[in-house]
Amino acid sequence: MLLDMAVAGDPDRVAIGPRGSGTTCAELRRTAAGVAAVVHRSRARELVFAGVNGQAFPMLLFGAALAGVPLVPVNYRLSAEALTSLLEHTEKPLVVADEAFVGVFAQAGLDVCTPEALLTEGLAAEPAEGLEGSPDDPAVLLFTSGTTAAPKAAVLRHRHLTSYVLQTVDFASAAPDDAVLAAVPPYHVAGIGSALSNLYAGRRMVHLGTFEPGAWLDLVRSEGITSAMVVPTMLARIVEHLNGGPAGLPTLRALAYGGARMPHTVLEAALHAFPDTGFTNAYGLTETSSTIALLGPDDHRAALSSGDPAVRARLRSAGRMVPGVEAQIRDASGGVRPSGVPGELWVRGPQVSGEYKGAAALLDADGWFHTRDLAHFDAEGYLFIEGRADDTIIRGGENIAPAEVEDVLLRHVAVREAAVVGVPDEEWGERIAAFVVTHDGAAVDAETLRAWVRTHLRGSKTPDAVVFRDQLPYTPTGKLLRRRLVTTALDD
Repeated sequence: MLLDMAVAGDPDRVAIGPRGSGTTCAELRRTAAGVAAVVHRSRARELVFAGVNGQAFPMLLFGAALAGVPLVPVNYRLSAEALTSLLEHTEKPLVVADEAFVGVFAQAGLDVCTPEALLTEGLAAEPAEGLEGSPDDPAVLLFTSGTTAAPKAAVLRHRHLTSYVLQTVDFASAAPDDAVLAAVPPYHVAGIGSALSNLYAGRRMVHLGTFEPGAWLDLVRSEGITSAMVVPTMLARIVEHLNGGPAGLPTLRALAYGGARMPHTVLEAALHAFPDTGFTNAYGLTETSSTIALLGPDDHRAALSSGDPAVRARLRSAGRMVPGVEAQIRDASGGVRPSGVPGELWVRGPQVSGEYKGAAALLDADGWFHTRDLAHFDAEGYLFIEGRADDTIIRGGENIAPAEVEDVLLRHVAVREAAVVGVPDEEWGERIAAFVVTHDGAAVDAETLRAWVRTHLRGSKTPDAVVFRDQLPYTPTGKLLRRRLVTTALDD
């Protein structure tokens, strides 16, 4: 529906790619119909994509929708073992992977093709039209854990995603010269939301597959980018690259960020480096089909210049809830807490999924979803996220399960006990601290254990610090006291 509206609005508008040679809305619709024909002919029940964010991604997203199967973008940074394990949780998949990752799936005995090959085959096929579908069908499956023993796939149905777009974006509202730089990975919910919302708004999409601050700045300049979305780690690297100087990006009118806690010093430096750019903090979760709260440009500038501590504090907030989404702060027993009192955030609305594949729905009887984020509202309705109720580490916008790092550490012959926690970090949002107890008589140093983890997991999951202890703190019932370790790490 969203794609057909875009075509009806302006079929010749460039939807994806460079200004002079990009793909128009009509061409995108034709390509997606060809992809749908190939998927339908293969009898696949899911379209798996392992690759960087590029021009092929929106074509696969809409092609899967036209074929009536969900798109399953997977984290291409995972190890071959982790990717193979993850695919065991998919159902009769057709796997599409960038050339660099084809071998991983081929070794696992799976049929795999490159995006280029699939698009070529699709353009030669008779376009698929009239395939049956429902707003309740799954549109996208996003795995929320990478290499844990039991990966979970969040189910985002068509009605969830379209509700998010229709409630938060005005159709064809973009100016003719508007262009967005998409640099968020496709396996992140922000990558899905960006493809849908920018097409609906009429904003040309330009992709940067691998982030590097200099390349990001160059592409903004060369393509006249007017808006962009980054995770806090990206913004920290851009600010560091500028080294105190101005960004010098006259076309960039809007810059959104989200995915993890934004260090206050990074945000203030960015606001000074981009004085003519409107900043937006977009807070959301995979299970809520992306953004559920926004802190807009006016709020950013007002907070930055205000002498009122309450107003200035809003620079650290997630802003106010978007239309169509309700929120409550509850205590552990389910009671609703008043403004200013912290608790656990629950949300409700038509864009909220709260569902994992093969599992019971996580919504309560009244449709509320427990985000597991600790939060509070101020008197004016600004939402402040204070941390996570669970122990997941969010490093550079990526969720990392402590258990998977601990399991690797425990496989080292010198390690008897291991506990991994996240501690605040200016660049990454959180850094990984590993607390280790060695076997009696064993000798091992921190760098050896960091190298050990790096050989078994990707670099982003390597502990930034390894701290040796004689013992770890436990409750009388044997539960590890992670919060005490976090406090200890901050004190060290």
